[in-house]
Formats: sequence, C-alpha cells, structure tokens
Amino acid sequence: MIAVLNRSPAVSDKGQVLTKATIKAAERLGLSQKALGNVIGLSESVVSRMKSGDYVLGGGKPYELAALLVRLYRSLDAIVAGDEIAARAWMKNHNLALRGSPAELIQKIQGLFHVVQYLDTRRAPV
Repeated sequence: MIAVLNRSPAVSDKGQVLTKATIKAAERLGLSQKALGNVIGLSESVVSRMKSGDYVLGGGKPYELAALLVRLYRSLDAIVAGDEIAARAWMKNHNLALRGSPAELIQKIQGLFHVVQYLDTRRAPV
C-alpha cells in the first residue's frame, strides 16, 4: 500500500521521484534510516516504508526537507567530483566553518538550511 493522498498523477510522480532520490542521497551520504527520519521529520519506520516503496512523499514539510537534502547531496557530489568516500567523510567529520559535523547539523531544520547554504557558496563561488 502506498501512502499518498488523492493527488494528480503528476504530483504523485514527483513524490515518487523525490522519495527515491532522497533514499539514494541518504545512502550515498552514509545517513542511517534514523538520521534520515530526523532530517525530513518522519519516523524511522516511515523511512523504512519509503525504502521499500510502501510510502511516497506527498507534499508538506517532509517533502520540502527531502528536496533540500537532495540539493545538499547534489552540491556535495559536484564538489567532490562524485567521490562517495570523500562525501561521507565530509558529512561525518567536524567542519570548522559550520562548527560541527554536517551529518549531525542537518538533523535540525536550521542546520540543514545552513549546510545547504554553505555548500551552495562553495559550489559556485563568485
């Protein structure tokens, strides 16, 4: 059973794409299901259902936070030129500029915004 409210096919297709991208990004960044749940504001059991295809992001705050996580992943991936080991190390290690470990910081909304903003400025310096 897929948990999606009655929405148009285009909206549910976007939700399916974002759900899959979110799971893939979390895996490549080395985030556990619990950490991913904290980032997007869903329980670990819902994240497990997302992973199995039984739950699709359908909008609201979890959808928006998941989109930010995917944006974070894409920015970091571009910076490290696709090196998954480097991306995981960057997420795990203390960052002086961010004053903490990105993996821990992103588990709060303000931290997620801050890390995304930091990566955006590093990805496209002016």
